[in-house]
Amino acid sequence: MFLDRVKIKIKAGDGGDGALSFLRNAMTMKGGPDGGDGGKGGDIIFKATQNQNTLYSFRFKKKFFAENGQAGSRQLKTGASGKDLIIEVPCGTVIIDAETGKVIADLTENNSTFTALKGGSGGHGNAYYKSSIKQAPAFSQEGMKTKEREVILELKTIADVGLVGFPNVGKSTLLSVISNANPKIANYPFTTLYPNLGVVEVKGQTFVVADIPGLIEGASEGQGLGHYFLKHVERVRLILHLVDVSEADGRDYMSDYETINAELAKYSEELAKTPQLVIFSKSDELSESELEKKMQAFEEKYHIRPMPLSSILHEGVEEIKLKTLEKLSVLPKKPPVQVEEFDFDKVDLVSLNIEKEGNTFIVTGGKIDNFVRGVFLDDPRSFAYFQNRLQEMGIIDMLKERGLKEGDIVKIKDIEFEWVE
Repeated sequence: MFLDRVKIKIKAGDGGDGALSFLRNAMTMKGGPDGGDGGKGGDIIFKATQNQNTLYSFRFKKKFFAENGQAGSRQLKTGASGKDLIIEVPCGTVIIDAETGKVIADLTENNSTFTALKGGSGGHGNAYYKSSIKQAPAFSQEGMKTKEREVILELKTIADVGLVGFPNVGKSTLLSVISNANPKIANYPFTTLYPNLGVVEVKGQTFVVADIPGLIEGASEGQGLGHYFLKHVERVRLILHLVDVSEADGRDYMSDYETINAELAKYSEELAKTPQLVIFSKSDELSESELEKKMQAFEEKYHIRPMPLSSILHEGVEEIKLKTLEKLSVLPKKPPVQVEEFDFDKVDLVSLNIEKEGNTFIVTGGKIDNFVRGVFLDDPRSFAYFQNRLQEMGIIDMLKERGLKEGDIVKIKDIEFEWVE
């Protein structure tokens, strides 16, 4: 099954908690603090691979969480870091922030990587807080907790050449005779339900061709099946535009050409500028004089000389392969999707909010989360340290400006205390 767009949830690993421990052994009964730091959480890393050509592996698995860092332990032992989670995606996968719709990465090259989320840092053990003033700190620090995020993975097929045209004009047949691909072929509309890729070899050189499912009028606005796959032709350097010159389906060949170009232009101005080779498919169904007459009329109107093709009889196939290689030799690769600079994985360390409910003041925000991080308040010295830091950070002054008075309750995450002057 071909799948080219999925939404998944990702989360980097939480940092491990710092340890609260004091040295105790046969030789030392009342040693100093020896709690080690927690380990760092694992990162979320996307990696492009040529071994996949669809996002089907994400059909059922939607959550990808990296390993948490382990807690520190006694004797100053640091907890092990969590393993990074490497998520393999096909080359050509664009990663989009589901919340903002912004592109955060475009993985076009094989083995290219993108670190989407960084693991939380480990918390400090109580040994970290030892100083000349605090000889025996009785508190440690929790590891940094990470947030779950949603991203959209969208596959834009990477090919040098894209085959476009109305359904049943012979795109799949052409792909089958010029490459190693074996697409399903039948004489009815919408045979192709997903892009097929084939590798073409000419004069010792190769290029990749994508058979894009048939477009119809209104495809850029969601009509038919083609609108799902227009994104797959965005990256190609050259378009082979197949036009059914036999008009067997009752359509006018010139109108078909104009309609498809109009849909490409509606979808993307850049796509409309992509160089084209116009191919008159099913040319064997016309006499030589009829074919020449239509080719001349087309050239006079559009100033383009089409190339006749009979895939069934293999007439014109080699000429098309050689002309395609000639065009590709001077066409540069299209650049990756432009990534807008913004902090997808930004950690909030500055926000601070104070809300009042009755005589209770609730303090929240990234600044306070980073400060508290679950400091364990096990003794008066720990609480004094906590209050001093609140004073140094200006939070007490902010509370007083909001009306804090003796006897009021201050709630900071899981810590709640009565204010006493």
